[in-house]
Amino acid sequence: LVSKQISMARGILYVVHQLGGAAAGAVLLLAVVPGAGETTLGGHSLAPQVSLGAGLLTEMLLSFGLVFVIFTTAMDDRGLRNLAPLAIGLAVLVENLFGIPITGASMNPARSFGPALVTWEWSNHWLYWAGPFLGASLAALTYRCIFWVRRD
Repeated sequence: LVSKQISMARGILYVVHQLGGAAAGAVLLLAVVPGAGETTLGGHSLAPQVSLGAGLLTEMLLSFGLVFVIFTTAMDDRGLRNLAPLAIGLAVLVENLFGIPITGASMNPARSFGPALVTWEWSNHWLYWAGPFLGASLAALTYRCIFWVRRD
């Protein structure tokens, strides 16, 4: 949406469906995993020693990295599209190794929304929207301004 690759209507539908899928997934966990009701269902939270600012910056950086890899491999015609799933998967792996101990490594508001909705645990939930939105937007704008302009 930020890089003008999809319309506003399609972007809104995409977000609504992601949120619905995340909520359905969390409900499904409750239904099939014994004892899941006593857990956070994989919900995200800041590590005790992590400030809100550090958490926000972490989510921004993680989301920037992931979206930038997506743009360079899957979105750009010049990218190595055949390797996009591997590159994106490796990015998620590395970013999880780095980010899970800090923020839980959301990188996607829907990923945080599902468990938060079902468990009704909203502590610092705003940063799991603001960080990914800011980081992903910066990645899209950076890629569009630096790489797509040269191609055009």
